[in-house]
Amino acid sequence: MATIVETADTLNGEPRIAETRIGVLDIAELVRDGGYTPADIADQLDLEVAAVYHALAYYHDHAERMRELRRERRETEATLEKEALQPPAHAQ
Repeated sequence: MATIVETADTLNGEPRIAETRIGVLDIAELVRDGGYTPADIADQLDLEVAAVYHALAYYHDHAERMRELRRERRETEATLEKEALQPPAHAQ
């Protein structure tokens, strides 16, 4: 069975499937928001279907942490969008 790991130097420390850069939250969002089945995800990402289900189980078992990660991502996206709208420093 796939192991879920968190290491500071990969995916900003977010939980992921060991030996990959595939995040638990990313898999859950593909199912939840993208409408993909676990089998579709496994096929597209070259994973065992069991690894996808393990990531989904981890997602549900750590719901509060996943909400926190989702919030952090939204904040980061908002900051990046705001920065993209700012004129370059040399243009001011």
